[in-house]
Amino acid sequence: MQISKLQYVSAQAGQQTHLQVIEAICVAGGKWIQLRLKGETPAEVLQIAHKAKAICRDHGATFILNDYPGIARSVEADGVHLGKLDTPHREARKIIGNDMILGGTANTMEDIRHYAREGIVDYIGLGPFRYTNTKQNLSPILGLEGYEKIIKCCKAEEIDLPIVAIGGILLEDIPEIMEMGVHGIAISGLLTKSKQKKELISTIHGMLE
Repeated sequence: MQISKLQYVSAQAGQQTHLQVIEAICVAGGKWIQLRLKGETPAEVLQIAHKAKAICRDHGATFILNDYPGIARSVEADGVHLGKLDTPHREARKIIGNDMILGGTANTMEDIRHYAREGIVDYIGLGPFRYTNTKQNLSPILGLEGYEKIIKCCKAEEIDLPIVAIGGILLEDIPEIMEMGVHGIAISGLLTKSKQKKELISTIHGMLE
């Protein structure tokens, strides 16, 4: 399956739940949804994941679950994204099989080398670009310079895994980030808080072409 250039990572927006925001994103044209739940029980994650997958199916969107490979397999998600402290990727691949998308989080070139050696993940979420309050225990900020150095290393070492930039990305950041040579971007707060999601998604797609 093709890795989308625009990925949305779910968050709540005021009184709106993850599911309500996900539906709004899908209605607005979002085609890659990552459900990221922190603090819920596995039973709650299972229930929400079932509903999120149904929303994505109704709108032809790819549904990725953050962590919980067993739940992802149970609900027949399209894939799983794992952080560095989540289920080990090799173990997750055994659970989900070879047909499901598997993404991994990276913060350094050494992280990317590790993924390349393993040959298990299908894409890498590299960040954070800048400070973001959507994630606790934030890793060191990369900024444009960090992305440029890492992409250059990947090209020199012939590592061709799709790299998706993530972490506090704003609309005005996107052109410069894409110039660094990344595959695409993942955003959360920018889309979650937007009151004109359809227009914003259309604008971002234009920047990613």
